[in-house]
Amino acid sequence: MDFKQLAADRFSCRRLSDREVDEKIIRHLLEVQRLAPTACNNQPQRIYVLKGEKAVETIAKATHYDFGARLFFVVCYDKEESWKRKFDGFDGGIMDAVIVGCHLDFAIAEAGLGTCWIGSFDPAALSAAMGLPNNHVPVAIFPVGYPAEEARPSKAHHDRKPLDQLVIDRR
Repeated sequence: MDFKQLAADRFSCRRLSDREVDEKIIRHLLEVQRLAPTACNNQPQRIYVLKGEKAVETIAKATHYDFGARLFFVVCYDKEESWKRKFDGFDGGIMDAVIVGCHLDFAIAEAGLGTCWIGSFDPAALSAAMGLPNNHVPVAIFPVGYPAEEARPSKAHHDRKPLDQLVIDRR
């Protein structure tokens, strides 16, 4: 599948089956995220893998969005290792975590799995529930699994603004 087709076909999967994801697939997904570019190649991403009923209980302390998953990737960045922009102190770790998350999102879809990028969570509650060190900042949660039979893209999935509303061409 070419990348444009993958980007068009992947969707936020909000219904996952209870079929277990093979460890080889999990390892492959983790290897793909490792290839993501990061600012100055600092690689500050930290991916926490949570699995099973205990994982569901942990995630539930920060958000009610689990979509039936029993496998979660929690994407964090290490703020002590992330690049900082010298002009204004912007922390590139946020950007790096998002790039890593995009790699994961597409790799999950390519593997025939489903996920939905969860940004709606209480970061302090998640950090406490997971016992994260203070320097690990959670950015996103990915519930991962095989799409349930009834899983479908949202009605708005294919609604896209035209390019002239999104691109400012100053050539």
